Amino acid sequence: MSRSKALARVAAPPALSNRLLLMSGAAMAAAALFAAAPAARAQSQPDGGAPMVIHAVADRPALNLSAYGEVKTAPDMATISFGVVTEATTAAEAMRLNATRMNEVMAALRRAGIEARDVQTSGLNLSAQYDYVQNEPPRLRGYQASNQVTVVINDLTKVGTTADAVVAAGVNQINGIGFGLKDPTAAENQARQIAVRNLRAKAALYAQALGVELGGIRSLSEGGGYAPRPQLQYARAEMAMDSGGSTPVAAGELTVRIDITGVYDLNR
Repeated sequence: MSRSKALARVAAPPALSNRLLLMSGAAMAAAALFAAAPAARAQSQPDGGAPMVIHAVADRPALNLSAYGEVKTAPDMATISFGVVTEATTAAEAMRLNATRMNEVMAALRRAGIEARDVQTSGLNLSAQYDYVQNEPPRLRGYQASNQVTVVINDLTKVGTTADAVVAAGVNQINGIGFGLKDPTAAENQARQIAVRNLRAKAALYAQALGVELGGIRSLSEGGGYAPRPQLQYARAEMAMDSGGSTPVAAGELTVRIDITGVYDLNR
C-alpha cells in the first residue's frame, strides 16, 4: 500500500464526522425554530407546493361580569360613644374631677347590666384653655380633661335607658350611636346566594342578546361584605333626656351586601 492511499484512509473519517455534526446541528436548529413558534406549524404539500401553515386554536370568548346581593336585617346590638369633659384652673384638678365623675359613670354602667368587656376607653385628652382678646396675648384660663368611652349594648331594649343612666351619672358629651350584628354570617350567606343568582341571570341575558350559548363559569371572586352602620350623630347630653321616660331610640334595619365578579365562557 502506497503512502498516499494510507493518508487518504486516515483522512476519510473526519469528513464523515463533520457531516454528521452538520446534520445534527441542523436538526437542533429546526427543533429550536419549531419550539419557538408554537402558534404556527409548517407542513410540506405532497406535490411540492407551498407549505401549509396550521394556526393554534384561539381561546373561546368569555363574559366578565359583576353583580351583588343585598339582604335587609334587623340589628341585634348597638354601640354608643360618650365622654366626660371637665375643666379646672390646674391640670391636676381637671384630671381629678374627670376621674371622679368617670368612676360614677362606670358604676352606672355596671348597674345597667353592661359587662366590663363591653366598655372600652377610646380617648383620654388634657389640653390648656385660653381666652383670646384682640390685640392682646392669649390668656390661660385653665385646663380641660376629656375621657371618651365606647360601650357595646347587646340588648337593644336597654339603649335608651343606658344613655339616660350615664348622663345622670355625669356624662356631658354623647358623640354617636351605631347599630350592628353580633354574627353576620347568616345574612352574608343569604346575600351571596342572591348575588350568584343575579350574576347568572345577567350572563344569560348577555348570551341571549349575543345569540350564543352560555357556557360554564370560569372564575368567581368576592368583594365587599357586612359593614356596621356608621355612627349617627346623637343629641347633646343636655337634650338627650326628656320628661316622659327614657330616651327613644329606633334601630331600623341594616343592609348586608356582597359584591361578586365572575367570568363565563361563551359557546359559539
